[in-house]
Amino acid sequence: MIRFAHVFTRGPLMREPVAGDRLDQYQLGELLARSGMASIFRAVDSQDGSAVALKIPHPQLESDVVFYERFKREESMGQRLDHPNVVKVRTPREKSRMYIAMEYVDGRSLRSIIQAEAPLPTERALDIARQVTEALAYLHEKGVVHRDIKPENILLTSDGKVKILDFGIALDESKRRLTWTGFSATLGTPDYMAPEQIGGRRGDARTDVYAVGTMLYEMLTKNIPFASANASALLRAKANEDPRPPSYFVPGIDPALEAIILRAIQRVPRDRYENAAELLADLRDPPAALRRAPGAVRPPRRAAVRLVRRFAKVLIVVGVLAGLSALIWASGRHHDPVGPSGSLPGAR
Repeated sequence: MIRFAHVFTRGPLMREPVAGDRLDQYQLGELLARSGMASIFRAVDSQDGSAVALKIPHPQLESDVVFYERFKREESMGQRLDHPNVVKVRTPREKSRMYIAMEYVDGRSLRSIIQAEAPLPTERALDIARQVTEALAYLHEKGVVHRDIKPENILLTSDGKVKILDFGIALDESKRRLTWTGFSATLGTPDYMAPEQIGGRRGDARTDVYAVGTMLYEMLTKNIPFASANASALLRAKANEDPRPPSYFVPGIDPALEAIILRAIQRVPRDRYENAAELLADLRDPPAALRRAPGAVRPPRRAAVRLVRRFAKVLIVVGVLAGLSALIWASGRHHDPVGPSGSLPGAR
């Protein structure tokens, strides 16, 4: 830990970086975003003049050994991923401190698009969901689970191309597990977190499927399946209740799309699509989802519960009537009538 601190506390930029600073081969420009762990700057690569985005951790985190391992893993993961819908991570010539250099994407976040334009036309929402899911199918094949898919982490270029970014809490199934006491047990963003994440589980491909289903729900309805101003109440609802179907907000929504969304956001992971590739197949041909074998696309759980309750009521009524009939029959069977002479038949 002392050696790590020595390596990453030298140089003039160990304070918070600002626009105008120079970091190795990069000239920092405007601040694009700032989170609890890092700042992201637009920068210019002096080697080729290209625009890049630099993700620079806050100085107070740079001496944390486990954070360093996580950050290094994020960079390494990004450098080996190569998909048109995933932001590409670059390899600097040399590094004097912790940061990740990425391709700069000139576009809008899906969050800003939803806020300004939702509900989106069905074909546009489907196109975005398909591109996200194509990228996730690639990631899942590589053993990577993003675990923080949300509109803020989806960028769209002017020609509609999707770019997924921020692999800060991604899970690389080929690497050993890392824990960091600075993180809470739950990783993710409440609105898009799968119920299993709430319980502190690592999550798998179905965790990303849940997030895509929630984003598609939001793009088509301008709402999310569970809404609460209180994060704790929201998480409890996700863990114990069933979501409102999209038709609650958009009565005329395509039944095939509703079925796909509801399967993607099932509370129990085994009831969801197994992975992004399976979800992608239905997103490419929604009507086919309703033509599959029974059980391939589960009906909305709420409707199923209503059906079971109605059937149970019928069984109760039938049972009561059957019981009364049996009681009446038994009463007549065992009550012998009095004979004309006033004595019981057979009495002497």
